[in-house]
Amino acid sequence: MNRLAGVTSPYLLQHADNPVDWWPWTPEAFEEARRRDVPVLLSVGYSACHWCHVMAHESFEDEETAAYLNEHFVSVKVDREERPDVDAVYMEAVQAATGQGGWPMTVFLTPDAEPFYFGTYFPPEPRHGMPGFRQVLEGVRHAWTERRDEVADVAGKIVRDLSGREISHNGSEAPGEGELAQALLGLTRDYDAQRGGFGGAPKFPPSMVLEFLLRHHARTGAEGALQMAADTCERMARGGIYDQLGGGFARYSVDRDWQVPHFEKMLYDNALLCRVYAHLWRATGSDLARRVALETADFLVTELRTFEGGFASALDADSDDGTGAHVEGAYYVWSPEQLAEVLGEDDAELAARYYGVTAEGTFEEGFSVLQLPVQDEVFDADRIAGIAHRLRAARTRRPAPGRDDKVVAAWNGLAVAALAETGAYFDRPDLVEAAVGAADLLVRVHLDDHAHLSRTSRDGRAGANSGVLEDYADVAEGFLALASVTGEGVWLEFAGLLLDHVLTRFTDGSGALFDTAVDAERLIRRPQDPTDNATPSGWTAAAGALLGYAAQTGAEPHRTAAERALGVVKALGPRVPRFVGWGLAVAEALLDGPREVAVVGPSLDDDATRTLHRTALLGTAPGAVVAVGVPGGDEFPLLDGRPLVDGAPAAYVCRNFTCDAPTTDPERLRAALGD
Repeated sequence: MNRLAGVTSPYLLQHADNPVDWWPWTPEAFEEARRRDVPVLLSVGYSACHWCHVMAHESFEDEETAAYLNEHFVSVKVDREERPDVDAVYMEAVQAATGQGGWPMTVFLTPDAEPFYFGTYFPPEPRHGMPGFRQVLEGVRHAWTERRDEVADVAGKIVRDLSGREISHNGSEAPGEGELAQALLGLTRDYDAQRGGFGGAPKFPPSMVLEFLLRHHARTGAEGALQMAADTCERMARGGIYDQLGGGFARYSVDRDWQVPHFEKMLYDNALLCRVYAHLWRATGSDLARRVALETADFLVTELRTFEGGFASALDADSDDGTGAHVEGAYYVWSPEQLAEVLGEDDAELAARYYGVTAEGTFEEGFSVLQLPVQDEVFDADRIAGIAHRLRAARTRRPAPGRDDKVVAAWNGLAVAALAETGAYFDRPDLVEAAVGAADLLVRVHLDDHAHLSRTSRDGRAGANSGVLEDYADVAEGFLALASVTGEGVWLEFAGLLLDHVLTRFTDGSGALFDTAVDAERLIRRPQDPTDNATPSGWTAAAGALLGYAAQTGAEPHRTAAERALGVVKALGPRVPRFVGWGLAVAEALLDGPREVAVVGPSLDDDATRTLHRTALLGTAPGAVVAVGVPGGDEFPLLDGRPLVDGAPAAYVCRNFTCDAPTTDPERLRAALGD
């Protein structure tokens, strides 16, 4: 009996009809393995994962393979997005044992959840030097029945090695000018000056590093930092990794040129990149940055917003190619013949030149991913706009990729921050309203009476899994951004409730942070990782939210905790800056103050007040916080004792316990937040 039918995870539900007798991650699954004296197959993936689908079709839908699994194993299926703690612990073991990792992740465990054999994707038959999945199963079964002592020794050694790994976070001293300069130098060495980005293929959007580069330029004036950020953003926006018709970014590029994406579209990538492009526009006024920020925000709202007001996790990489076969990228790619069918010969020829569609194809089997190649030809903007409109309309008639509609708290926090700021910058109140809607869902559904967060929800119903550090940190970050944009202090209060949990349930007393709470389910190791992955690490995201909250409220314990948490960035930043980008960005805010801006006016609807408020939000000072309200209002501590100036709205800017004279002049305020 497959036990996945009643779960909330769309990924697990994709496997609910498999002939494999799947269990979700529960104590009962391991009790069953102990009762039957069989090993556990742990299979971890996520709904938008292409190779997860491939392995499911090849092996988990195969009756013979399923029968073998059911007889000799207890099979446990985990959605890594619902249980990032389980994923992190066993991925660390996989990477330590094999030198690489990825999804699907395939791990064999004892009934005590101790790992002893690892892998990722296994083909059904031996292929390209990889053993076939059935071979692996037979080998593991033989080892379990014939060499049990050896299996126990291996499992015990792995658990001891993992338990012995300690993170040196360099004490409680935050990085200073020297460490941030070294980090910039390290990034310069890794920078791909020809193509933008860092390193080789596959190439991922370096969202957190871009935020650091923009903040470093704002604080120091370093033109090289701004150039790396701007050039990388332009290369990505012109490449196939960006959806030239519908907006939004794919997960990564399989090549160094940003040309061919891995087509899944994730909420977290698009939330982070929406914010980066909005901040790039704020720093440079770039038309491209403005366009991409708004198109990405519109993609989030149009394609990922759920009926309840939250944001779905992802769109699949695969879709029906029109023949009934699920093919990666089928929804997005074009051939010259398809262009002609939609546009006619003349416009199709123009579209092919404009979007880089070739007869040979830039993807597979004569299909091309739409791009915006740099070229000398001048195109008629109105004609191109008409072509894009017709292609978008034609694409909507194709079978759409599947959507994983579970709401992940952390990623929704990132979306709240991005949409709130983008809406404020570009006078798009609908985007701010979308941010408020998602924040409201997080409070109503994910937050219980004790301000404990649920990791996920679906259809307005909270999932069973507890929030991890990144959930508390990123949701707090979103609430802080929303408070600054809307002037509604309730969001600051909610952020404080979440960050109190960070201080009491996720710290170890020395400044280090854990990814799971002290009262969370005990795994073979309590996960703890200060480095960024596809999203900011929970550790440094918490440092940033704590610092922002302290700037808004003057809460000394929160600022002290932020400074101590940044000790790990002092240790890692100069050595591996690509992997602690968010921590470096937070360190920039700490070095800059961060600045505290209080805007007071007779009403939030007053034109002069609105102008000062928007000017404050557009300030480039790293990590600056903004409070807006009426004199004597109790929404924000920063407003206390801030009167109007000669009856006019005024802005107060403070930094490091020192305040400038209040100003009623937006230009003076702009200068105070941009030097």
